[in-house]
Amino acid sequence: MKYRKPLLTVLAASALMLAGQVIAQDTTPQSTPTQDTMPQSATPQDTTPQSTTPQDTTTQGTMPQNTAPMPADQTTATMNTPSGELTVHSSMPTPPPAGPAPSFEQLSGGARYITEDQASAYPLLANDFIYADHNRNGRISKDEYQRWTAQK
Repeated sequence: MKYRKPLLTVLAASALMLAGQVIAQDTTPQSTPTQDTMPQSATPQDTTPQSTTPQDTTTQGTMPQNTAPMPADQTTATMNTPSGELTVHSSMPTPPPAGPAPSFEQLSGGARYITEDQASAYPLLANDFIYADHNRNGRISKDEYQRWTAQK
């Protein structure tokens, strides 16, 4: 009688795990055409992505080419699908122009230092706030700001 409770616990846990696996796999599989049902002209094609460099995109055959120059950090993937060749171009968007750095007095509001909240008015400084705050006191002095603008 002592071993009855642990045995029931193990059985209940395994039944729950089995039921969870059955529920998780209870999806109707998509019907894929077999070789017998496919017409002769429609043969299955490879759908694995093939990474290429931007220089290789000019030799991709029938795909229309983008006439604009591509950024250096752009990547291209080409996949063969049943409906034809698919080319995907991806790149990081260009950052918005930040313009020239504002004066220390403009950012500090006439104070002797720039706080983190005040630095948010200039996104580049807000991004580099920890780097610009050389002595790590939570505010940027005029000397620290001038040093940061000279390195930027």
